[in-house]
Amino acid sequence: MKLSELAKTLSCRLEGPPDIEIQGVAGIEHATSGQLTFLANKRYILLLKTTQASAVLIEEGTPLGRAPDLPPLAALRTANPYLAFAHSLELFYKPPRYEPGVHPTAVIARTARVPEGAHIGPYCFIDEDAELGQNAILHSFVTIYQGAKIGDDFFAHAHAVVREHCRIGNRVTLQNGAIIGGDGLGYAKQKDGTWYKMVQSGPAVLEDDVEVQSNACIDRATVGETRIGRGTKIDDLVLVGHASQLGANNMICGQTGLAGSTKIGDNCIFAGQSGSSGHLTIGNNAIVTAQTGLHRDVASNSVRSGTPAVDNKLWLKYSAALTRLPDLQKRVRDLESKLKKQM
Repeated sequence: MKLSELAKTLSCRLEGPPDIEIQGVAGIEHATSGQLTFLANKRYILLLKTTQASAVLIEEGTPLGRAPDLPPLAALRTANPYLAFAHSLELFYKPPRYEPGVHPTAVIARTARVPEGAHIGPYCFIDEDAELGQNAILHSFVTIYQGAKIGDDFFAHAHAVVREHCRIGNRVTLQNGAIIGGDGLGYAKQKDGTWYKMVQSGPAVLEDDVEVQSNACIDRATVGETRIGRGTKIDDLVLVGHASQLGANNMICGQTGLAGSTKIGDNCIFAGQSGSSGHLTIGNNAIVTAQTGLHRDVASNSVRSGTPAVDNKLWLKYSAALTRLPDLQKRVRDLESKLKKQM
């Protein structure tokens, strides 16, 4: 694809020769001649001097310094290089296509509803009264339990599971091993100290455009429902506890754990290995940084860090002070020694 055509397709402003032929895309460190790369994080700006790429997606105003022995680097200027790079990937990478049909090893219950255009791969199981929308793709070893309702353009990768009576919207993707609607941790303590298992009657509900990545679990509720709002993305190895309510367009990163009945607003980010105790409310646009442990509610537009969690700016001061503790301890000991000599 000519660079001029690529610039027009991606709605970018071109700086450089329009006839450069772009054959693929790659990261800035690994790109070679004929490839397009991007700069979205300023910590990599020095790599612009040495990248072998032929063109770069870059913000307006960012300088393009080059090593003297390398050819000039063409620029596609855009307000959002990372989003433009995402669109460029779709131009050069063609994912596998799945033809409609049911594999002979798949098992579909008599009362299940599967539209003609669906792709049902090897060893899939669709139970009684389950419903699939149009253009569903079940790759292999996917299990849809009794009474589950699933919308259009559903894609379930191998070993994904949707449990009984769960409801899934349109354009939902489940990556490998995702479990939707498994039993929540609901037990009542008995007099003899043993735990009595409570029926988990409430389904998990995934709204439109949700993606749940590999080996993440969205637990069902004891009563009521667990709900994941429209456009929310849930990373690998995340646990969303029973009866939690997540709003729209949240990003929940890997190994995050949300205890039961956590309520999260819209447009929040939980970075990796963060977590919340149960029954907390997190407002809109909140950011919870990596390995943060929430023990109380979080207001909208807040940034929380540390365990127990505090305001991010205060946590940065804590962290800076922590590196000075050995020196402070030595100074205190020296002062104590001087005081003892004066007594």
